[in-house]
Amino acid sequence: MITDFSERLIVQEVSPRDGLQIEPTWVETADKIDLINQLSLAGFSRIEAGSFVSPKAIPALRDGDEVFRGIQRQPGVIYVALIPNLKGAERAMAAGADELNLVMSASQTHNLANMRMRCEQSLSAFGDIVSFTAGSEVTLNGSIATTFGCPFEGKIDEDRVLQFVDAYLELGMQGVSLADTTGMANPRQVHRLVQRVLTRLPASALTLHFHNTRGLGLSNVLAAYEAGARRFDASLGGLGGCPFAPGASGNICTEDLVNLCDEMGIETGIDLPHLLTLSRRLPALLGHEMPGQVAKAGRNCDLHPAPVGLS
Repeated sequence: MITDFSERLIVQEVSPRDGLQIEPTWVETADKIDLINQLSLAGFSRIEAGSFVSPKAIPALRDGDEVFRGIQRQPGVIYVALIPNLKGAERAMAAGADELNLVMSASQTHNLANMRMRCEQSLSAFGDIVSFTAGSEVTLNGSIATTFGCPFEGKIDEDRVLQFVDAYLELGMQGVSLADTTGMANPRQVHRLVQRVLTRLPASALTLHFHNTRGLGLSNVLAAYEAGARRFDASLGGLGGCPFAPGASGNICTEDLVNLCDEMGIETGIDLPHLLTLSRRLPALLGHEMPGQVAKAGRNCDLHPAPVGLS
């Protein structure tokens, strides 16, 4: 059981990138910018604002340059860009990204499907990006997709994940993300692996990225928090999913996570009422309902009048 709630849980908002990347409805650039601007006012210290991938691969995010140049940056907020290669790094830095997120899968099959490269090729390409960014103020984060399981290969060996963590650190990356790309993780597995990873890097350099595909997303957050992790990706409304992984439904929902923390006394610094207002606007923007729960049910403190006629 968790006995100490005194340490802040840091939420990195990923809806502008991971949330929108598989949406069939085109979201106008101005609407993306407005969403990020509103999120910037909600108390986040980190927002994944877009990506610089091929527009043929992810057409929903083909306006990454315009988005990064158009947002109103708030002091203390780190604006992160997902990049697939050196060309993407060049574009992201030119557009003013504060941090570059590089992604490789622990699964060879998923990496071939997602990146069209073997893992060894991805690591080699990451070395070129590290060299390119050397001497700049931009920071680098390396994500390991399918950390907790692959829809093609099944179970991923933990030692293989740790080898990639070590490789990232040896390259000189400042942060590492462990991604449960298709929601295959369970709390016991998460707790064990997070403890092992934290022997290699501090909690301030580790991010956990969970999906709620099988309903265990928030349980996995608590397991990781108990094991010492303090930073987690989440997506407004529960938007998102990997376009290259069958059955990869949405990320854990930001407002549901923040509500959980509020109820348990874990500080996040996030304005939950503001998040709920933003989340309730998403169906009109995207044309469908969101999987998040608190936006529908309301907070526990949002009480209702007693039924008429009670004595």
